[in-house]
Amino acid sequence: MRYQNVLMLIAIAAMGTLGGCSSSQPDSQQSKKSSTSGEHVHADGTVHKSHDGGHSHGEGPHGGVVADWGGGKFHVEFTVDHDKQEATVYILGDDEKTAVPIDAAEVILAIKNPATQVTLLPVPQEGDPQGKSSRFVGKHENLGTVMEYEGTISGVVSGTPYSGNFKEVAHDH
Repeated sequence: MRYQNVLMLIAIAAMGTLGGCSSSQPDSQQSKKSSTSGEHVHADGTVHKSHDGGHSHGEGPHGGVVADWGGGKFHVEFTVDHDKQEATVYILGDDEKTAVPIDAAEVILAIKNPATQVTLLPVPQEGDPQGKSSRFVGKHENLGTVMEYEGTISGVVSGTPYSGNFKEVAHDH
């Protein structure tokens, strides 16, 4: 229980600060807009820009919204299945596409409105090594509400805490 309290404090602190990726926009058209400030270069040479001094991401490989973990060392993709009242977070590499299995026991999803905390447990994908997972899943009745969610995804990987803010935006289609 103490471990969850520490993670919640990290999540709350992250909600009040801007670090790493301050804007996560799932609409790929948003990430293609030109900008004169806020440039981030990934290890593969991909450049992301945004108007607010942070950097934006396109839609993730699973159709979700992508956020930074650790200044781009990892990325996390948030998806939700409203019918199942279930959230899935995928751990991705710096290219925002490749699954990266981690040795975390859980990932914490903290949604701002309605204020909700969901513990996501590892559900390894095919190819994830024993004891690691690149996918974390959890359920909560509030996830049944169809809306654009905003919040923080946090976890501890190999003793290092990570946290990233995300915000879904409505698609044009």
